[in-house]
Amino acid sequence: MADCRLYLVTPPALEPAAFAPKLAEALDAGDVACVQLRLKDCSDDDIRRACDVLRPIAQDREVAFILNDHPLLAREAGCDGVHVGQTDTPYEQARKIVGKDAIVGVTCHDSRHLAMEAGEAGADYVAFGAFFPTTTKTADHKAEPELLQWWSELMEVPCVAIGGITADNCAPLVKAGADFLAVVNAVWGHPDGPGAGVKALNAAIEAASAG
Repeated sequence: MADCRLYLVTPPALEPAAFAPKLAEALDAGDVACVQLRLKDCSDDDIRRACDVLRPIAQDREVAFILNDHPLLAREAGCDGVHVGQTDTPYEQARKIVGKDAIVGVTCHDSRHLAMEAGEAGADYVAFGAFFPTTTKTADHKAEPELLQWWSELMEVPCVAIGGITADNCAPLVKAGADFLAVVNAVWGHPDGPGAGVKALNAAIEAASAG
């Protein structure tokens, strides 16, 4: 079974200077593959400022730093890549903007068709979800673990599972073949802090991989 890794997504609203120590705590607590900066309802300048503060924290620890929705800003701000949804910049356009060496991931909801299209076009990963109820965003699509299994048996392109994932419910997704688990509240909302959240998730991934 391929090793499954954590993919941290930031809260939709944050103050970069106050969030910086939380991000450092999370990344220092255990294995994290990448951090996606996902800010909603804020200006390009706010996003640039957040990138300037948070990107070095991730990159200094050799963790990929990905920006949600904004390929041009991702390139300008020195991010490692961009994540695009189905209503954002199309994959081909995003790829042209960020270049061939950057990471471009694509949201595919619960759609095999969208995932095949993205994978064949050259996406670095496809994201499926939501697997569980989530308070972070309105989930119009419900994905099942079988989707991850189908994808991982068929395609080499890594898949990310997202949507309400916690240390308590992630085992079926790990067993089904998710390469990455994208989490928000399970880390940033953990009662003992983000470091404890990362430790709990990594322990759950390890247990599910061994089980």
